[in-house]
Amino acid sequence: MTNAYIAERLEAFANLLDLSGAGYYTSRAYRRAAETIRETQAPIAELVAAGRIQELRGIGPGIASRLRELVQTGRIAELEELEREVQPELVGLGRFLGIGPKRMVEIGRALGVSTADEFREAARVGRLTSVAGIGPQTERRLLERLEREGRPQRKGMLLNRARGLLEEIAGALGGEVAGDPRRWADTSFDFAVVCAADDAEPVLDAFARLPTIVSLLQREPRRALGVTVEGVPVELVVAEPSHFGTELLRATGTHAYVDALGELPSAPDEAEVYEQLGVPWCPPELREQPFRGEPPELLQRTNIRGDLHVHTTWSDGKASVLEMALAARDLGYEYIAICDHTPNVRVVPGLDADDLRRQAEEIAEVNDEVAPFRVLRGTEVDIRRDGELDLPDDVLEELDWVQLSLHAGQREPRDQLTRKVTEAMRHPAVRALSHPKGRIINHRPPNALDLQRTFEVALETGVAIETNGLPDRLDLSGPEIKLAVEAGVPVVVSTDAHSVRGLGNMRLAVHTARRGWATAADVVNTRSLAEILSGGRTRARGSGAPSPRRG
Repeated sequence: MTNAYIAERLEAFANLLDLSGAGYYTSRAYRRAAETIRETQAPIAELVAAGRIQELRGIGPGIASRLRELVQTGRIAELEELEREVQPELVGLGRFLGIGPKRMVEIGRALGVSTADEFREAARVGRLTSVAGIGPQTERRLLERLEREGRPQRKGMLLNRARGLLEEIAGALGGEVAGDPRRWADTSFDFAVVCAADDAEPVLDAFARLPTIVSLLQREPRRALGVTVEGVPVELVVAEPSHFGTELLRATGTHAYVDALGELPSAPDEAEVYEQLGVPWCPPELREQPFRGEPPELLQRTNIRGDLHVHTTWSDGKASVLEMALAARDLGYEYIAICDHTPNVRVVPGLDADDLRRQAEEIAEVNDEVAPFRVLRGTEVDIRRDGELDLPDDVLEELDWVQLSLHAGQREPRDQLTRKVTEAMRHPAVRALSHPKGRIINHRPPNALDLQRTFEVALETGVAIETNGLPDRLDLSGPEIKLAVEAGVPVVVSTDAHSVRGLGNMRLAVHTARRGWATAADVVNTRSLAEILSGGRTRARGSGAPSPRRG
């Protein structure tokens, strides 16, 4: 029994607990346990057998008991009971259709159906209007969605979850991630996995049996459309091996990009498709819109030499300075910058001048222990409502890395906001501007900051602009990074990690930068520790002249 399967079962348990009305903290505990299991290298089944499972973070007696039951019997009785009670197959279909879980269960009971197939049959024969509250117009809309003629009205899935979902499915089937997640889109609506097989039936059968897939909406000889308990439609394409590259390219999208290539030749891999078309291979991140010319050599994860935005328990982080340093060193980095919050943020603990100087003593001790790796003294200094920085100048001048952030005032008018931010950028100690647009994906829209003016000041001052790897930020976005890169503005690719696990956000930050056509030369933290410590502002390659190679 694999760790991935065990984690998936706990995740399924958490989803069902949500649907059953269990407390938030109960379901969150199961999700965190699932995350821990995914991160654990040792076989979970062996830890359970040895009685050591509670040594793992977040595994208490209750969850340990469920894990023993799963490992010993292959099932969790309470999970199966919840599946019967909550009807996840109907709930998943309902979410796909835009119907809430409770309402979908009510409709199922009114119709006397408990599976997606039974619901579709009831819809096909016109029984939906027999349910109170469903009239002819609603019935027509639901029928259209069942035929997948329209996209359900739902928020896009965040990139980390979208990649995780498809990587799990693709890994189980031996396929490749496609759709929006393969292009590393900020949010995903189109989910696809492409497999290669001479005989498609076993792959289609395996897809239908996946615990992640609660219902099949469609099944054809080489294609199926499944839906998860969250209502996410996932398309499976099983290509003949000689056509795999063609189908992967087509399923990756976008439609505009693929259509511009013209008729696609059949080929076993994407590189051969491009070769037969006579055009350079294009990284998936750049396939949003058609373009001419050869893509640049984009930033790679291996180019990153340090993380310049991490938090610790001094502020709202979950790990100590030493724990963050050791984890970053294990990733192969040369340095990290500890950038805890300042007091003006208020909703989380913030460090004042005295706190930062006490933290400096701890950082010095850690540096003695982890050398030649280096922990930089930094801060995420808040811009106050009056435009002043939240720390005195003498403290800012002591630090290795100072980055600005704006937390309050996100709704200020464009001119007022831009003036406040750009004036703060002129402070001589400032090295970078963090998450400039202030968005929280699916919850808060971007602020009105004038990026063109901000980039002009960045070029004047040498202040770098961050793309933030938190899954619900990814700020700057890919298109905004492209504008920065074209202007010659230096970019910082950071995680904003609040835990050791959060350092993994670098993957999201790097791919977001790639969506902005960023190369290693465009990114500040591809530079050595000596270059970072040399002090002063960062000057971009080309002194701000737009690069002619951008598409």
